[in-house]
Formats: sequence, structure tokens, C-alpha cells
Amino acid sequence: MKSYPEKLSRSHIKFLKKLFPDNESCFDDGTLLASGVDASRRHAKPLALVRPKTTQQVSELLRWAQQQRVPVYPRARATNKVGGCVPVHRGVVVSMLGMDEILDVDSRDFVAVVQPGVITADLQKVVEKQGLFYPPDPASLKISTLGGNISTCAGGMRAVKYGVTRDYVLGLEVVLPGGEVIHTGGRTHKNVVGLDLTRLMVGSAGTLGLVTQATLKLLPLPETSASVLIGFENLSGCLQGAEAVFGCGILPAAMELMDHNTLKALEIHSDVPWPEGTGGVLLLKIDGSAQSVAADLGQIEKALSAVHTTFMEQGTGDDQERLWELRRVISPAAFNLAPDKQGEDVAVPRGSVAKAIESYHEIGRELGVTVLCFGHLGDGNIHVSVMYDKLVAGQSERALKAKKEIFKSTLFFGGTLSGEHGIGLSKADYIGMQLADAEINIMNGIKRVFDPLNIMNPGKVV
Repeated sequence: MKSYPEKLSRSHIKFLKKLFPDNESCFDDGTLLASGVDASRRHAKPLALVRPKTTQQVSELLRWAQQQRVPVYPRARATNKVGGCVPVHRGVVVSMLGMDEILDVDSRDFVAVVQPGVITADLQKVVEKQGLFYPPDPASLKISTLGGNISTCAGGMRAVKYGVTRDYVLGLEVVLPGGEVIHTGGRTHKNVVGLDLTRLMVGSAGTLGLVTQATLKLLPLPETSASVLIGFENLSGCLQGAEAVFGCGILPAAMELMDHNTLKALEIHSDVPWPEGTGGVLLLKIDGSAQSVAADLGQIEKALSAVHTTFMEQGTGDDQERLWELRRVISPAAFNLAPDKQGEDVAVPRGSVAKAIESYHEIGRELGVTVLCFGHLGDGNIHVSVMYDKLVAGQSERALKAKKEIFKSTLFFGGTLSGEHGIGLSKADYIGMQLADAEINIMNGIKRVFDPLNIMNPGKVV
């Protein structure tokens, strides 16, 4: 089988410059180095960077790439944490940031039609002006794109009530290797004709084709919302508080957990509202009509009166953002505890969250590394960060061992190695811990149907 080219020929460069004129194509070292890294901190230098503005350009690119067997790596804002867009076999990085138009917002159909380079928060602002609501809420929503969210099936903090990105993708325009353009799904909210190619594409991490347009489902915008930040003495108190909230019949739009190590990191990073003696925090959001939100707040306060808390603080309207900003800065704040991190996003059944987190902390203690846990308590998606210093002898090895032990523990509790980040490069060696050979073979067979020459984001595991 023909190998991938180590460098582009003159004819290759001529083709790309003609298809992507002026600043739509780049070959200089500085730009290529910058386009080869993502939030995983992994890096590889591509052979070229192109910035398409039309589906036709993408189609011609993938036709050429198939003929020449040049790897293609779709890229947007590179916020993924598993090396999902790192060009490990060099090739051409395709930045989708030039396709950034909101093409349609329809309040009758409750849909939006967008290009992949649209920033998630920008779409949310636009549709909210029309009384509509796009619920997916990844922590990076202010910088991440809808194309990237679709590629990874991004989750986020509102998933407990509203679900994840795949639940809001009604249809896609996708360019396949070889240049063929297909359209999956459509504007209807129900569609059971044929196999569900739309859901197959969502979360495929650019390994099957390149999304150039998406039709997204919208909901009516809730009248109002409120957030509550609640402190407890320890993790056990947090879980009792969560059970009390669910027990009173309320399904929050979001329910986030922060353990004692997360609080330590935030205390160094920011001004925090909790008093000394707080060892765990819950952050809740509820939404609906003004009347229902007021009633829910009263129910929550009543339910939590039976649980020992260290403090409680509410926010409404724009005042909520100060509470949620604490949640959004956890990832950078974690480096206050140690300079290096193995960051994972496991998920377990909601009833096993407490035992799973306790096991992660015990793994950290046994191996002499700091394990920090936070995340989406409402749906059991826990972000587990193993903090260490690679300059200290043996810590890198202990951190990797901790990662594997955390995965083992997660699977023991009936969980999954990734709730929302995907597998990419950083978890590729561990996928066999969860999936059997038969399942992996089926997935590889699907990949071959769409991409027989393996040019789409090669080297990655979805």
C-alpha cells in the first residue's frame, strides 16, 4: 500500500495555491507549527494549511487528496484535549474558521443552519434574540466552534437536562474522501428513513468526512434561570446534597461538582466565595418560567435544609456568570497544584459517582500524585486530572500508572473511558480496555467504507 508523502511536490503546492489563493493557503514554518498543536499539548508539523470558504473548495481538495493519498486533518479552534486534530502523519490541515456564517434561523421550524466555523456562543446569542435556545454548553463555548462540537459530540454542563450535541443535529452536509458531497437528515425533527448517517457523523472526529454545513434543532428560550452555589464539608456532603435535589423532583439544567483539590486550585487562582472548612461544592442551574424557577429555588432550599452546608449563594440573570466563571476556569487553575497534567473525562452511572471518585483519590494517594475531580455530576461525567511534575524523578511514570488505574476503576463501576472528549491520540492505547475486538473490527469496517485509503484524520481513534 502506498505510503503518505513526506513532503509536497511542486505540483501539489501549485494545486493548493490555485485552489486556495492568497492567504487561503500557507506553507511557512511559523504558521505550520502553530496549526499542528491543540489543547492536548501534543504537536506535529503539517505539510500545508488551507482555509476553505466554500463546500466546492473542500470537495476539490478531498478529490485531490484521495488521488494523491495526502492525509487531511480538519481543524477549527483546536480546543479538544485528546490530540484529535494533531497531524501525526503530516499532510494538510484544513482550517474551517473561514466558513463561519449563520445561514438561517427559523422560529417556525425551530432550526438554525450554520457553517462549521461559527462560534457556539455566537449562535446562542443570535437565536436568543428571537426567543430561541440552543442548549449544548461546552465549557469552551466562548471559543469553540459548532463544527468542532459536532466532530467531538461535545457535551457540556447542561447535558443533564438537555442532552449533548448529537441531540441537536438534525442534518449535515458532508464532503467525503474523493470529493462526493452528501446530505444527511434535514429540517424535520423526526426522520427514520434509512440508516442514521447523521448520528454516525456526529462524534466521528473528522475520520469519515468533513462537515461543511449543519442544520441544528432549537428550543423555545426559557423565560428565566437561576444558579445556586452550595458548599459542603466534604465529598459525601456534596453527594447527599445532589440526592436531596433530585429527590424533591427537580431536574436541574446543570449540576456541577468540585472536590476539595479543585477548591484548592481555585483558591489560588481566583477570589472565591466559600468559607474555610468547605471541602466540596455543588453548582446548580435551573430554568423555566419565572414562577417555576422561584418555586424550584424554594424547593431546593427546603431539600438542602436536611443536609449540612457551609454556605449557599444564589445568582439570577447576568449575575449568574460570576458563579459559572469559577467552573469555567478550573482547567487552567489546576496548574496551580502542579505543572503537568493527565486530564481524563470518564463517566460512570450516576449512582456510582461517589465510590468512583473515592477510588480515584485513593489511587492518587497510593501513587503520590494529586488527583483532582470535577465535572458534570448530574450525568456522571467526571473530569479527573492527575497533577504531577515531570521534572521530579518517577512522577511521569506514576501519573501514567494512575491514569490506567483510574480507567480500570471506571470500567469496574460500569463506566466509560470518555464521556465527551473522545479517544484521539491520548487514549488510543487504552481503547481495548473497554471495547472488544469484534466491536473495534466493525468500527474499522465502517471507516474503510467511507475512507478506503485512510486519508481522513489518520492515526486517530474516535
